[in-house]
Order: sequence, then structure tokens, then C-alpha cells
Amino acid sequence: MDGGGAGGAPSPPSTVPGRVQTWSRRQRSRSIARTPGCPPSPPPGSPPPGPTRWGICSAGRICHDFLVALKTLPPEEHMAVAVAARDLLRAQAFAQRHGLPRAYGSYRELADDPDVEVVYVGTVNPQHLPAGRLFLAAGKAVLLEKPMAVGAHQVRELVAAARARGVFLMEGFWTRFFPAWERLQALVAGGALGEPRVLRGALAFTLGDVERVREPGLAGGALLDLGGYGLQMATALMGGAPCSLRAHGCLHPSGVDETVTMTLDYEGNRQAVLTCSMAAELPGGAALGGTQAWAEFPSHMNCPTELVVGGRRELFPLPPPSQPLNFPHGTGLRYEAQHVRECLLQGLTESPVMPLAESELIARLLDEARRQVGAVGPGGGSPGAPSPTA
Repeated sequence: MDGGGAGGAPSPPSTVPGRVQTWSRRQRSRSIARTPGCPPSPPPGSPPPGPTRWGICSAGRICHDFLVALKTLPPEEHMAVAVAARDLLRAQAFAQRHGLPRAYGSYRELADDPDVEVVYVGTVNPQHLPAGRLFLAAGKAVLLEKPMAVGAHQVRELVAAARARGVFLMEGFWTRFFPAWERLQALVAGGALGEPRVLRGALAFTLGDVERVREPGLAGGALLDLGGYGLQMATALMGGAPCSLRAHGCLHPSGVDETVTMTLDYEGNRQAVLTCSMAAELPGGAALGGTQAWAEFPSHMNCPTELVVGGRRELFPLPPPSQPLNFPHGTGLRYEAQHVRECLLQGLTESPVMPLAESELIARLLDEARRQVGAVGPGGGSPGAPSPTA
């Protein structure tokens, strides 16, 4: 991947007053190379591939945003054909709102639909494993919302099922596909920051009244809902598994983790310090310091649209939504959807950008952090569990 920064990378777009740069879609396509392992454009004169046919598992809030994001992509490339929920009336209302031709009252019916090529799973956390198993067994490609499952043992089970069946599986860490994130990775790869030495980030929202985050039985807690975003930054930018992880924090009255800070130590005196909380509001910033320069997401580290490099702001605007969104920057879900299509066209069974081994590593780190703070709920580590840094 190339992009701005050192090492002969393309020049950034022209600067506008106030030292702000805005990257248009055309400029981003020129400056950010196609994902390694994904297909080139078809040869001139050859017919383009047909649309990727999506099934939607769950009629919840994130699935609404996913479909709104999907509609910002060309209809000849992406088509949502069905939705399934455990309540048929809810599925039918969702299908009517989004113009889907079919609605099902069970996930099994969605798995049996021969027109569905890939399923986006946006259920509550404990349903990720059974839903993922169901669709993989049916031969459907699966994009599973993060966390992929509740605990590393469940993630390993899903990965094994996908590999045994030869079916595509990816965890939905949408951050990895945002143009601002790709720009940061290009800067790091090009040596513009020098050697990354310090990463800090904090992501927090007041979510104590949200049942799926508050309740142990729904695999709630700040770590499973928010903690993975900082960890995926650390694994990508600092070099995989840390030498050690130390977590400390406090618990919600329900027993789930409420606020947690993780310190990850890496070889060469490098360190990441990551905080997540369901009890406060923070802008969600993250900064990476290198031996030569620094770069920062001032806010929304999980879905960044702004990057500051040495005091210069670069903006990466998102397309506007056609319907109101439930989550900030929701149309950014389009980037992971497009990546899944590219992988499927290439015949890949996992993403080169969000590989399955990395999902397993993040799950082990989350397990260990939950164990150290004493979080209650399904999944998590145990005193005799293998080290997540092994």
C-alpha cells in the first residue's frame, strides 16, 4: 500500500487555507493502492462481474446503518436481497424500510436462500458464534460484526469452520478500511514517522443504559464493545502480539467491565496505552508517536475521517446518508463492504487486511484484559489460560 508520506509516495492534495487538506474520492483512489491480494480491474472489453448479493442477519441498529452505507455504493456492485430476524414482523418492517425483496423469521431460512452470497451478521454478541456457524455451514461468506465471538475459543471455532469449509470469513473491524486509516498506515509504511514507539488512545461513550452493553448475559462491557478498536490499532501499527499486557479498571454494578486501561509493552521499549469506557464521553482520539514525527486521529479513532500529521489536518469526507443513522460516520461501513466484494471476486477465503489470525490475537488479548479486571459474563480468560502474547 502506498499513499502520502516518505519513500517516493504520491504527493498529498493541494492545501487549502488553514493548513487543511481535503481528500476527494478521486484523489484517494490515486494515492492509496488497491489492497494487496484483491483483484485488478477487469481487462478492457470484458463484462464486469455481477453485484455481490448480501443477506442481512438481524434487523437491529447496526444493520440499518450497514444498509444505508451499502446504498452509497454502485447498485451494479452491491445488492441486498434478504434480511432475517427472530421476529418475522420486525424483519418485514426492516425489509420494507430498506426495499429488500425478502424477509425471514429465522436465520435458517436466510442460510437456505440460494440467492444470498454473503451474510452480514449484526446480532448481539452471544449470537455471533451460532449465526456464524450456521452461515458458514451453508457455504455463505460471512462478515461478522466485531467482536467476532465471545472469547478466543469461540473465535478459533469459527476460524476452523471457515477453513474446513473453504468459505470467506472476516471480522467487521470497519476502521481498517477507512481512507484516513489507510493514509496513516501508508505514512508508517513509508517511514514518514520513523519507528513507531508510542501509541495512545481512548474511546468512551455513556452506554450504561444500553442493555446489550450493560448485561453480563449479553456479553456486555466496555472491552468487548469498544476495547477491540484500540487493540486492532496496536496489533497493526506496533507489530502484532505484545510482550505483555496489563489491564486495570472498574466494574459496572452488573459485573461487566465499565472502564479499563490496557498497557501493552512491545520489544524495543515500545508501548501502547489504551482506554475504553462505557461510563463517560470522550472524543475518541488516538495518537501514534514515532522517532521522527507523530500522527493523530483527533476523534473517532474507530471510524476516523480526520488525520493530523505534524500539525497539518487532512480530511476524508464520507458520502451523505440517504436515511438517518444510528452511529456516527455510519456510511463508512461502505469501505469494509467494498473490501469483502474485492476479496470474493479474487476467490479469497480471508482478508489480507483483517486476517483471521489477527482476529484470534485480538480475542486472546480481550480475554486476558477481562480476566485481569474480573469482568463477569460469558467468554473471557481463566487463570490457567495460555498467555495471549504467546
